[in-house]
Amino acid sequence: MDEDVFDSVTWESASAPYDVDYAVKQAGPGFKQSTAGAEEPHSPHDPKWEGYLITIVKDPVKELAETKDAYVSYLVVAKTNLPIFSSQSPSARRRFQDFVFLRDHLVKDFPACVVPALPDKHRLEYITGDRFSPEFMERRRLELHRFLERIARHPTLQRSTLLRAFLESTEWHVYMHQHLAHPPGPEPTPGLLDNISDTLLNAFARVRKPDERFLEMRESVDKFEEGLVLSERLWNRIRGRTNDLMTDYHDLAVAAQGLGFLESGITDPLNHFSNTLLEFSALLRHKTQTSTDPFLVHLHSLLIYSHANRAVLKLRDQKQLDFEELSDYLSGVTLERDRLSAIISGHAGSSGLGLSAYLKDKVDAIRGADDDRSRVEKMRKLDIKIKELQDAVTTAHETSDAFSDETLREQRIFQNTKEAEMKEMLSNLADGEIEFYQSAMEEWDRIIPIIQRIRVDV
Repeated sequence: MDEDVFDSVTWESASAPYDVDYAVKQAGPGFKQSTAGAEEPHSPHDPKWEGYLITIVKDPVKELAETKDAYVSYLVVAKTNLPIFSSQSPSARRRFQDFVFLRDHLVKDFPACVVPALPDKHRLEYITGDRFSPEFMERRRLELHRFLERIARHPTLQRSTLLRAFLESTEWHVYMHQHLAHPPGPEPTPGLLDNISDTLLNAFARVRKPDERFLEMRESVDKFEEGLVLSERLWNRIRGRTNDLMTDYHDLAVAAQGLGFLESGITDPLNHFSNTLLEFSALLRHKTQTSTDPFLVHLHSLLIYSHANRAVLKLRDQKQLDFEELSDYLSGVTLERDRLSAIISGHAGSSGLGLSAYLKDKVDAIRGADDDRSRVEKMRKLDIKIKELQDAVTTAHETSDAFSDETLREQRIFQNTKEAEMKEMLSNLADGEIEFYQSAMEEWDRIIPIIQRIRVDV
């Protein structure tokens, strides 16, 4: 490749790996959450944490095991110093549907935040067996842990009342019903802005005055996802070839053992060699299960997380598009009002206002709607519409600016999380590879002297 598709990742950034003993680190992406002695943000778009929240999902248990309503619950525990929590060590047992509710409503309550996606309910790559098998439950637990960890790293989401209830409420189902009945903030009511902008968004797909900052962000996201997709494809190919090698080494071990039975003088050395081949095949299987597969799952999870980030960038464009199209609509209505005003005053009629205005005057004349009284009434209605549109344009402009500012902060947060996860993911992969090669070298170092001592009479 001509360029590094991961060059947007800052490898020099400090990282704070997850610590199951809750030893809070005061540095690293997503964990610079201390309230004492913390540096102030350098710009309004820098994220600012008010404390720390560290979570872990563990201990999957099959509930109602002998019934058709069986499900798996997970113990969620946390350590925090955020004042919104009533306990510094909240914990609760939750099922997958509870995580779904949490995710769906965080998306609704915080549309400008990058809320991570959940793993698919029934499909996880590289796993055999049903959803109650130990392997499936462990992989699901890991995915849910990663989902909750991303939320806990987010300075806004970590302080949400919904997350607080999820982590510590003993009446979670009651809270869910209350949240559905009374969502946070005023319930939006459809108004002029919604009626107009929804129609316009269906007709126009691109903003006409793109912000260079967000164009660069979109290009960075495209490049990052391209690198993830390429890596996933290559490592899937490596995984397939490793499985072929496992089979080949196993077959070679069987052949070596058979040869030992035919050559009585070297039976023991060949049996040792056969056992080494079997052990090496087992090491390959172990590396795949403990290193390659988790790497691929994390890689795909990071890709889906990046899709959520892309969705926020797209929503920001929609907010800008609202403003642009409403502004054009206001200009058109204002132009029509000015045309009628010119006709009533007897100054210009339709002259100077274009062919469409001239044709409109002629159509109105044929309909008998060209008298001054009808024009005055129409102008009155247009003045009312202009006032509504001016308010709508002001609201759309404020919304677009506020959403843009929040999106800039979100990109910093996502970058921090991306750096931490990339470092963790690649470090775990490297550790797995090192462990494999160390074990393999030990196996071959033991068998090589035995093989060298074999003497065959010719």
